Amino acid sequence: MGKGPFSFRRSSTRRRHPKSTTVPQPPMPPHIGAASSSSPPHPGTGNLIGGGAGGGVGPAGKGKKKAAGARLWMRFDTMGVSELVEYDKSTIIDRASIPARDLRILGPVFSHSSTILAREKAMVVNLEFIKAIVTAEEVLILDPLQHEVLQFVDQLRQQLPHKSAFKMQGAGAMDVNDSEMHVSTGGQWLPVPEAMEGLQCELPFEFQVLEIALEVVCSFLDKSVAELERDAYPVLDELARNVSTKNLEHVRSLKSNLTRLLARVQKVRDEIEHLLDDNEDMGHLYLTRKWIQNQQSEALLGTAVSNSISTISPRLPRLGSNRSASLVSSHNLDDNDVEDLEMLLEAYFMQLDGTRNKILSVREYIDDTEDYVNIQLDNQRNELIQLQLTLTIASFAIAVETLIAGWFGMNIPCTLYNKNGIFEIFVGGITAGCVLIFLLILGYARWKKLLGS
Repeated sequence: MGKGPFSFRRSSTRRRHPKSTTVPQPPMPPHIGAASSSSPPHPGTGNLIGGGAGGGVGPAGKGKKKAAGARLWMRFDTMGVSELVEYDKSTIIDRASIPARDLRILGPVFSHSSTILAREKAMVVNLEFIKAIVTAEEVLILDPLQHEVLQFVDQLRQQLPHKSAFKMQGAGAMDVNDSEMHVSTGGQWLPVPEAMEGLQCELPFEFQVLEIALEVVCSFLDKSVAELERDAYPVLDELARNVSTKNLEHVRSLKSNLTRLLARVQKVRDEIEHLLDDNEDMGHLYLTRKWIQNQQSEALLGTAVSNSISTISPRLPRLGSNRSASLVSSHNLDDNDVEDLEMLLEAYFMQLDGTRNKILSVREYIDDTEDYVNIQLDNQRNELIQLQLTLTIASFAIAVETLIAGWFGMNIPCTLYNKNGIFEIFVGGITAGCVLIFLLILGYARWKKLLGS
Protein backbone atom coordinates (compact mmCIF):
# COMPACT_ATOMS: atom_id res chain seq x y z
CA MET A 1 0.00 0.00 0.00
CA GLY A 2 1.15 3.46 -0.69
CA LYS A 3 1.91 5.86 2.05
CA GLY A 4 -1.09 8.20 2.31
CA PRO A 5 -2.98 9.98 5.01
CA PHE A 6 -5.11 6.87 5.64
CA SER A 7 -2.37 4.27 5.36
CA PHE A 8 -1.48 2.38 8.47
CA ARG A 9 1.80 0.83 9.42
CA ARG A 10 1.83 -2.70 10.79
CA SER A 11 3.03 -2.63 14.31
CA SER A 12 5.64 -5.25 15.08
CA THR A 13 6.94 -6.39 18.40
CA ARG A 14 10.23 -7.53 16.91
CA ARG A 15 13.16 -5.24 17.48
CA ARG A 16 16.46 -5.45 15.79
CA HIS A 17 19.26 -5.84 18.25
CA PRO A 18 22.62 -4.34 17.45
CA LYS A 19 25.17 -6.84 16.31
CA SER A 20 27.41 -7.95 19.10
CA THR A 21 31.06 -7.29 18.59
CA THR A 22 32.12 -9.81 21.18
CA VAL A 23 33.87 -12.90 19.97
CA PRO A 24 31.72 -16.02 20.58
CA GLN A 25 33.21 -18.51 22.98
CA PRO A 26 33.65 -22.10 21.88
CA PRO A 27 30.93 -24.48 23.17
CA MET A 28 31.64 -26.52 26.24
CA PRO A 29 32.29 -30.22 25.63
CA PRO A 30 29.34 -32.44 26.53
CA HIS A 31 29.40 -34.47 29.68
CA ILE A 32 30.22 -38.10 29.45
CA GLY A 33 27.01 -40.16 29.54
CA ALA A 34 24.80 -37.49 27.97
CA ALA A 35 24.73 -37.13 24.18
CA SER A 36 24.27 -33.76 22.46
CA SER A 37 20.73 -33.12 21.24
CA SER A 38 21.91 -31.52 18.00
CA SER A 39 24.17 -34.34 16.83
CA PRO A 40 22.50 -37.49 15.52
CA PRO A 41 23.23 -40.79 17.25
CA HIS A 42 25.87 -43.00 15.78
CA PRO A 43 24.19 -45.72 13.75
CA GLY A 44 26.42 -48.42 15.14
CA THR A 45 25.83 -47.85 18.83
CA GLY A 46 22.47 -46.12 19.19
CA ASN A 47 21.26 -44.47 22.35
CA LEU A 48 22.51 -46.53 25.24
CA ILE A 49 20.39 -46.72 28.36
CA GLY A 50 21.73 -44.26 30.82
CA GLY A 51 24.18 -42.91 28.29
CA GLY A 52 22.29 -41.80 25.17
CA ALA A 53 19.87 -39.17 24.13
CA GLY A 54 16.87 -41.43 24.66
CA GLY A 55 16.33 -41.26 28.40
CA GLY A 56 19.92 -40.73 29.57
CA VAL A 57 20.58 -38.92 32.83
CA GLY A 58 23.26 -36.28 33.03
CA PRO A 59 25.55 -35.74 35.95
CA ALA A 60 23.33 -32.96 37.24
CA GLY A 61 20.48 -35.47 37.79
CA LYS A 62 18.11 -33.93 35.25
CA GLY A 63 16.39 -36.55 33.07
CA LYS A 64 16.12 -35.76 29.40
CA LYS A 65 12.91 -36.12 27.51
CA LYS A 66 12.60 -39.41 25.66
CA ALA A 67 12.72 -39.21 21.89
CA ALA A 68 9.36 -39.52 20.20
CA GLY A 69 8.63 -43.09 19.08
CA ALA A 70 11.81 -44.57 20.58
CA ARG A 71 11.44 -48.11 21.88
CA LEU A 72 13.69 -50.40 23.87
CA TRP A 73 15.73 -52.93 21.88
CA MET A 74 18.52 -55.36 22.69
CA ARG A 75 21.31 -55.81 20.17
CA PHE A 76 23.33 -59.02 19.78
CA ASP A 77 26.28 -59.31 17.41
CA THR A 78 27.73 -62.48 15.95
CA MET A 79 30.04 -62.93 18.96
CA GLY A 80 27.15 -62.86 21.44
CA VAL A 81 27.92 -59.39 22.81
CA SER A 82 24.69 -57.65 23.82
CA GLU A 83 23.64 -54.14 24.71
CA LEU A 84 20.40 -52.34 25.50
CA VAL A 85 19.58 -49.54 23.08
CA GLU A 86 16.70 -47.21 22.29
CA TYR A 87 15.90 -46.76 18.61
CA ASP A 88 13.12 -44.91 16.88
CA LYS A 89 11.45 -46.12 13.69
CA SER A 90 13.62 -44.14 11.31
CA THR A 91 16.80 -45.50 12.89
CA ILE A 92 15.57 -49.09 12.59
CA ILE A 93 14.51 -48.55 8.98
CA ASP A 94 17.91 -47.09 8.03
CA ARG A 95 19.85 -49.67 10.01
CA ALA A 96 18.09 -52.82 8.78
CA SER A 97 16.99 -51.53 5.35
CA ILE A 98 13.38 -52.65 5.85
CA PRO A 99 10.14 -50.87 4.86
CA ALA A 100 8.10 -49.07 7.48
CA ARG A 101 5.20 -51.49 7.15
CA ASP A 102 7.36 -54.29 8.55
CA LEU A 103 7.59 -52.45 11.88
CA ARG A 104 3.82 -52.58 12.20
CA ILE A 105 4.07 -56.37 12.15
CA LEU A 106 6.15 -56.10 15.32
CA GLY A 107 3.56 -53.86 16.98
CA PRO A 108 1.03 -54.82 19.66
CA VAL A 109 -1.74 -55.38 17.10
CA PHE A 110 -0.02 -58.57 15.90
CA SER A 111 0.98 -59.71 19.38
CA HIS A 112 0.21 -63.41 18.85
CA SER A 113 0.72 -63.63 15.11
CA SER A 114 3.54 -65.60 13.50
CA THR A 115 5.41 -64.13 10.55
CA ILE A 116 8.87 -64.64 9.07
CA LEU A 117 9.63 -62.11 6.34
CA ALA A 118 12.75 -61.98 4.17
CA ARG A 119 14.04 -58.63 3.04
CA GLU A 120 17.14 -57.60 1.11
CA LYS A 121 19.42 -57.27 4.14
CA ALA A 122 17.30 -58.39 7.08
CA MET A 123 14.83 -60.97 8.33
CA VAL A 124 11.74 -59.82 10.26
CA VAL A 125 10.78 -62.46 12.84
CA ASN A 126 7.50 -62.30 14.75
CA LEU A 127 6.95 -65.59 16.54
CA GLU A 128 4.55 -65.35 19.44
CA PHE A 129 6.30 -63.11 21.99
CA ILE A 130 9.61 -62.96 20.08
CA LYS A 131 9.85 -59.88 17.88
CA ALA A 132 13.23 -59.42 16.28
CA ILE A 133 15.02 -58.08 13.22
CA VAL A 134 17.91 -60.29 12.12
CA THR A 135 20.69 -59.29 9.77
CA ALA A 136 23.86 -61.08 8.72
CA GLU A 137 25.82 -59.30 11.46
CA GLU A 138 23.41 -58.61 14.34
CA VAL A 139 19.96 -59.20 15.77
CA LEU A 140 17.69 -56.55 17.32
CA ILE A 141 15.13 -57.81 19.86
CA LEU A 142 12.12 -55.66 20.71
CA ASP A 143 11.06 -55.32 24.37
CA PRO A 144 13.79 -57.63 25.71
CA LEU A 145 12.81 -57.14 29.37
CA GLN A 146 9.49 -58.96 29.11
CA HIS A 147 9.21 -62.15 31.11
CA GLU A 148 8.71 -64.42 28.09
CA VAL A 149 11.45 -62.75 26.02
CA LEU A 150 14.06 -63.12 28.77
CA GLN A 151 14.32 -66.84 28.06
CA PHE A 152 15.14 -66.09 24.43
CA VAL A 153 17.73 -63.53 25.50
CA ASP A 154 19.35 -66.01 27.88
CA GLN A 155 19.54 -68.66 25.16
CA LEU A 156 21.24 -66.20 22.82
CA ARG A 157 23.78 -65.32 25.50
CA GLN A 158 24.52 -68.98 26.14
CA GLN A 159 24.64 -70.36 22.60
CA LEU A 160 25.97 -67.58 20.37
CA PRO A 161 29.43 -67.31 21.99
CA HIS A 162 29.97 -71.08 21.72
CA LYS A 163 28.87 -71.21 18.10
CA SER A 164 30.99 -68.19 17.25
CA ALA A 165 34.03 -69.79 18.90
CA PHE A 166 33.45 -72.99 16.94
CA LYS A 167 33.18 -71.02 13.72
CA MET A 168 36.37 -69.10 14.45
CA GLN A 169 38.21 -72.36 15.12
CA GLY A 170 36.93 -73.80 11.86
CA ALA A 171 37.94 -70.70 9.97
CA GLY A 172 41.41 -70.67 11.57
CA ALA A 173 42.11 -74.22 10.41
CA MET A 174 41.88 -73.11 6.77
CA ASP A 175 44.15 -70.09 6.65
CA VAL A 176 46.43 -68.51 4.08
CA ASN A 177 48.51 -71.50 2.98
CA ASP A 178 46.91 -71.60 -0.48
CA SER A 179 46.86 -68.42 -2.50
CA GLU A 180 43.89 -69.77 -4.43
CA MET A 181 41.79 -69.34 -1.31
CA HIS A 182 41.84 -65.53 -1.22
CA VAL A 183 41.27 -62.54 -3.41
CA SER A 184 43.16 -59.33 -2.79
CA THR A 185 40.97 -56.21 -2.83
CA GLY A 186 42.84 -53.09 -1.95
CA GLY A 187 44.85 -54.57 0.90
CA GLN A 188 41.95 -56.68 2.26
CA TRP A 189 41.74 -60.44 1.95
CA LEU A 190 38.34 -61.89 1.17
CA PRO A 191 37.63 -65.65 1.43
CA VAL A 192 36.19 -67.16 -1.69
CA PRO A 193 33.57 -69.98 -1.65
CA GLU A 194 36.25 -72.69 -1.83
CA ALA A 195 37.75 -71.39 1.38
CA MET A 196 34.36 -71.42 3.05
CA GLU A 197 33.56 -74.98 2.11
CA GLY A 198 34.66 -76.22 5.52
CA LEU A 199 32.30 -73.82 7.25
CA GLN A 200 29.16 -75.20 5.65
CA CYS A 201 28.63 -77.54 8.60
CA GLU A 202 27.89 -74.50 10.76
CA LEU A 203 24.66 -72.57 10.16
CA PRO A 204 24.86 -68.88 9.27
CA PHE A 205 24.25 -66.35 11.99
CA GLU A 206 20.68 -65.58 10.93
CA PHE A 207 19.75 -69.26 11.01
CA GLN A 208 21.34 -69.69 14.42
CA VAL A 209 19.09 -66.92 15.74
CA LEU A 210 16.07 -68.37 13.94
CA GLU A 211 16.81 -71.81 15.37
CA ILE A 212 17.04 -70.44 18.91
CA ALA A 213 13.80 -68.49 18.41
CA LEU A 214 11.97 -71.57 17.12
CA GLU A 215 13.39 -73.66 19.96
CA VAL A 216 12.17 -71.19 22.60
CA VAL A 217 8.74 -70.83 21.01
CA CYS A 218 8.28 -74.58 20.58
CA SER A 219 9.40 -75.19 24.17
CA PHE A 220 6.95 -72.57 25.41
CA LEU A 221 4.09 -74.11 23.42
CA ASP A 222 4.99 -77.62 24.60
CA LYS A 223 5.00 -76.41 28.19
CA SER A 224 1.62 -74.76 27.71
CA VAL A 225 0.20 -77.95 26.22
CA ALA A 226 1.61 -80.01 29.11
CA GLU A 227 -0.05 -77.68 31.62
CA LEU A 228 -3.29 -77.90 29.67
CA GLU A 229 -3.19 -81.69 29.71
CA ARG A 230 -2.43 -81.73 33.43
CA ASP A 231 -5.45 -79.53 34.15
CA ALA A 232 -7.80 -81.01 31.56
CA TYR A 233 -8.03 -84.70 32.42
CA PRO A 234 -8.99 -84.35 36.11
CA VAL A 235 -11.65 -81.76 35.27
CA LEU A 236 -13.12 -83.94 32.53
CA ASP A 237 -13.15 -87.01 34.75
CA GLU A 238 -14.93 -85.04 37.48
CA LEU A 239 -17.51 -83.86 34.95
CA ALA A 240 -18.14 -87.45 33.85
CA ARG A 241 -18.78 -88.45 37.46
CA ASN A 242 -20.88 -85.44 38.44
CA VAL A 243 -22.62 -83.21 35.94
CA SER A 244 -22.93 -79.90 37.75
CA THR A 245 -22.90 -76.22 36.84
CA LYS A 246 -19.47 -75.73 38.44
CA ASN A 247 -17.88 -78.57 36.48
CA LEU A 248 -19.49 -77.42 33.25
CA GLU A 249 -18.04 -73.93 33.78
CA HIS A 250 -14.57 -75.41 34.32
CA VAL A 251 -14.83 -77.39 31.09
CA ARG A 252 -16.03 -74.33 29.18
CA SER A 253 -13.02 -72.33 30.37
CA LEU A 254 -10.73 -75.23 29.55
CA LYS A 255 -12.11 -75.52 26.04
CA SER A 256 -11.63 -71.79 25.44
CA ASN A 257 -7.97 -72.02 26.48
CA LEU A 258 -7.50 -75.04 24.26
CA THR A 259 -8.96 -73.24 21.25
CA ARG A 260 -6.67 -70.25 21.73
CA LEU A 261 -3.60 -72.44 22.21
CA LEU A 262 -4.44 -74.49 19.12
CA ALA A 263 -4.76 -71.31 17.07
CA ARG A 264 -1.34 -70.11 18.23
CA VAL A 265 0.33 -73.42 17.43
CA GLN A 266 -1.43 -73.53 14.08
CA LYS A 267 -0.16 -70.06 13.15
CA VAL A 268 3.49 -70.97 13.77
CA ARG A 269 3.05 -74.29 11.98
CA ASP A 270 1.39 -72.69 8.96
CA GLU A 271 4.15 -70.08 8.68
CA ILE A 272 6.85 -72.77 8.66
CA GLU A 273 4.84 -74.82 6.19
CA HIS A 274 4.51 -71.77 3.93
CA LEU A 275 8.29 -71.35 3.90
CA LEU A 276 8.86 -75.05 3.21
CA ASP A 277 6.52 -74.93 0.22
CA ASP A 278 8.41 -72.08 -1.44
CA ASN A 279 12.13 -72.54 -2.11
CA GLU A 280 12.41 -68.97 -3.34
CA ASP A 281 11.31 -67.57 0.01
CA MET A 282 13.77 -69.83 1.80
CA GLY A 283 16.52 -68.66 -0.56
CA HIS A 284 15.81 -65.04 0.37
CA LEU A 285 16.43 -65.88 4.03
CA TYR A 286 20.12 -66.63 3.35
CA LEU A 287 21.33 -63.20 4.43
CA THR A 288 24.96 -64.26 4.95
CA ARG A 289 25.12 -65.78 1.49
CA LYS A 290 23.77 -62.62 -0.09
CA TRP A 291 26.28 -60.58 1.91
CA ILE A 292 29.15 -62.80 0.72
CA GLN A 293 27.95 -62.53 -2.87
CA ASN A 294 27.86 -58.74 -2.62
CA GLN A 295 31.36 -58.73 -1.16
CA GLN A 296 32.61 -61.02 -3.91
CA SER A 297 31.02 -58.86 -6.59
CA GLU A 298 32.76 -55.80 -5.18
CA ALA A 299 36.01 -57.73 -4.90
CA LEU A 300 35.83 -58.94 -8.49
CA LEU A 301 34.96 -55.47 -9.70
CA GLY A 302 37.91 -54.00 -7.79
CA THR A 303 40.19 -56.73 -9.12
CA ALA A 304 39.12 -56.06 -12.69
CA VAL A 305 39.82 -52.35 -12.27
CA SER A 306 43.21 -53.01 -10.70
CA ASN A 307 44.11 -55.47 -13.48
CA SER A 308 43.45 -52.84 -16.10
CA ILE A 309 45.75 -50.38 -14.32
CA SER A 310 48.57 -52.39 -12.88
CA THR A 311 50.03 -55.86 -13.11
CA ILE A 312 49.19 -58.31 -10.36
CA SER A 313 52.08 -59.78 -8.43
CA PRO A 314 53.19 -63.18 -9.80
CA ARG A 315 52.70 -64.65 -6.34
CA LEU A 316 48.91 -64.50 -6.91
CA PRO A 317 47.24 -66.24 -9.86
CA ARG A 318 45.38 -64.03 -12.30
CA LEU A 319 41.63 -64.30 -12.09
CA GLY A 320 40.21 -64.74 -15.56
CA SER A 321 36.61 -64.56 -16.68
CA ASN A 322 36.05 -68.28 -16.13
CA ARG A 323 37.48 -68.03 -12.62
CA SER A 324 35.30 -65.02 -11.84
CA ALA A 325 32.21 -66.79 -13.01
CA SER A 326 33.04 -69.82 -10.88
CA LEU A 327 33.30 -67.64 -7.78
CA VAL A 328 29.80 -66.30 -8.09
CA SER A 329 28.13 -69.45 -9.33
CA SER A 330 29.81 -71.87 -6.96
CA HIS A 331 27.64 -74.61 -5.52
CA ASN A 332 28.37 -73.38 -2.01
CA LEU A 333 26.65 -70.08 -2.76
CA ASP A 334 23.93 -71.42 -5.03
CA ASP A 335 20.70 -69.50 -4.54
CA ASN A 336 18.67 -72.67 -5.03
CA ASP A 337 20.55 -74.57 -2.31
CA VAL A 338 18.23 -74.34 0.69
CA GLU A 339 18.91 -77.76 2.19
CA ASP A 340 20.23 -76.45 5.51
CA LEU A 341 17.25 -74.20 6.13
CA GLU A 342 14.84 -76.86 4.90
CA MET A 343 16.20 -79.42 7.36
CA LEU A 344 16.04 -76.86 10.17
CA LEU A 345 12.44 -75.90 9.42
CA GLU A 346 11.33 -79.50 8.93
CA ALA A 347 12.62 -80.46 12.37
CA TYR A 348 10.58 -77.77 14.12
CA PHE A 349 7.64 -78.36 11.81
CA MET A 350 7.52 -81.96 13.01
CA GLN A 351 7.79 -80.80 16.62
CA LEU A 352 4.94 -78.33 16.15
CA ASP A 353 2.93 -81.00 14.39
CA GLY A 354 3.38 -83.25 17.43
CA THR A 355 2.31 -80.42 19.72
CA ARG A 356 -0.74 -79.85 17.56
CA ASN A 357 -1.60 -83.56 17.72
CA LYS A 358 -1.44 -83.41 21.53
CA ILE A 359 -3.90 -80.53 21.54
CA LEU A 360 -6.17 -82.37 19.13
CA SER A 361 -6.08 -85.45 21.36
CA VAL A 362 -7.15 -83.32 24.33
CA ARG A 363 -9.93 -81.82 22.25
CA GLU A 364 -11.06 -85.28 21.19
CA TYR A 365 -11.13 -86.31 24.86
CA ILE A 366 -13.23 -83.23 25.61
CA ASP A 367 -15.58 -84.11 22.76
CA ASP A 368 -15.89 -87.69 24.01
CA THR A 369 -16.62 -86.44 27.52
CA GLU A 370 -19.23 -84.05 26.16
CA ASP A 371 -20.85 -86.92 24.24
CA TYR A 372 -20.87 -89.04 27.37
CA VAL A 373 -22.41 -86.23 29.39
CA ASN A 374 -25.03 -85.66 26.69
CA ILE A 375 -25.88 -89.35 26.76
CA GLN A 376 -26.30 -89.18 30.54
CA LEU A 377 -28.50 -86.11 30.25
CA ASP A 378 -30.56 -87.74 27.51
CA ASN A 379 -31.02 -90.83 29.68
CA GLN A 380 -32.18 -88.73 32.61
CA ARG A 381 -34.48 -86.80 30.30
CA ASN A 382 -35.98 -90.06 29.04
CA GLU A 383 -36.53 -91.26 32.61
CA LEU A 384 -38.33 -88.04 33.41
CA ILE A 385 -40.53 -88.45 30.34
CA GLN A 386 -41.40 -92.02 31.34
CA LEU A 387 -42.25 -90.89 34.85
CA GLN A 388 -44.42 -88.13 33.45
CA LEU A 389 -46.24 -90.61 31.18
CA THR A 390 -46.86 -92.99 34.12
CA LEU A 391 -48.27 -90.17 36.23
CA THR A 392 -50.49 -89.11 33.35
CA ILE A 393 -51.95 -92.64 33.06
CA ALA A 394 -52.58 -92.74 36.82
CA SER A 395 -54.22 -89.32 36.67
CA PHE A 396 -56.54 -90.52 33.90
CA ALA A 397 -57.60 -93.57 35.93
CA ILE A 398 -58.26 -91.46 39.02
CA ALA A 399 -60.18 -88.97 36.90
CA VAL A 400 -62.58 -91.77 35.80
CA GLU A 401 -63.31 -92.60 39.46
CA THR A 402 -63.77 -88.95 40.26
CA LEU A 403 -66.25 -88.60 37.37
CA ILE A 404 -68.36 -91.49 38.65
CA ALA A 405 -68.30 -90.09 42.18
CA GLY A 406 -69.43 -86.74 40.81
CA TRP A 407 -72.38 -88.32 39.08
CA PHE A 408 -73.62 -89.89 42.28
CA GLY A 409 -73.04 -86.74 44.24
CA MET A 410 -75.85 -84.94 42.44
CA ASN A 411 -79.27 -84.54 44.10
CA ILE A 412 -80.95 -87.03 41.81
CA PRO A 413 -83.28 -89.72 43.27
CA CYS A 414 -81.71 -93.18 42.99
CA THR A 415 -82.80 -96.55 44.38
CA LEU A 416 -79.22 -97.38 45.40
CA TYR A 417 -79.40 -94.78 48.14
CA ASN A 418 -81.92 -96.90 50.07
CA LYS A 419 -79.85 -100.11 50.13
CA ASN A 420 -77.70 -100.80 53.18
CA GLY A 421 -74.01 -101.64 52.72
CA ILE A 422 -73.95 -100.63 49.06
CA PHE A 423 -71.42 -97.79 49.61
CA GLU A 424 -68.43 -99.99 50.39
CA ILE A 425 -69.16 -102.33 47.53
CA PHE A 426 -69.70 -99.48 45.07
CA VAL A 427 -66.51 -97.61 46.08
CA GLY A 428 -64.44 -100.80 46.00
CA GLY A 429 -65.74 -101.69 42.56
CA ILE A 430 -65.03 -98.26 41.11
CA THR A 431 -61.50 -98.28 42.58
CA ALA A 432 -60.80 -101.74 41.16
CA GLY A 433 -62.05 -100.59 37.78
CA CYS A 434 -59.75 -97.55 37.86
CA VAL A 435 -56.78 -99.74 38.77
CA LEU A 436 -57.66 -102.07 35.93
CA ILE A 437 -57.82 -99.13 33.51
CA PHE A 438 -54.40 -97.93 34.75
CA LEU A 439 -52.83 -101.36 34.26
CA LEU A 440 -54.32 -101.78 30.80
CA ILE A 441 -53.01 -98.39 29.57
CA LEU A 442 -49.61 -99.01 31.20
CA GLY A 443 -49.33 -102.39 29.50
CA TYR A 444 -50.24 -100.84 26.16
CA ALA A 445 -47.49 -98.21 26.63
CA ARG A 446 -44.93 -100.92 27.38
CA TRP A 447 -46.12 -102.93 24.38
CA LYS A 448 -45.55 -99.89 22.18
CA LYS A 449 -42.13 -99.39 23.88
CA LEU A 450 -43.11 -96.00 25.19
CA LEU A 451 -41.92 -97.05 28.63
CA GLY A 452 -38.79 -98.96 29.55
CA SER A 453 -38.80 -102.40 31.10
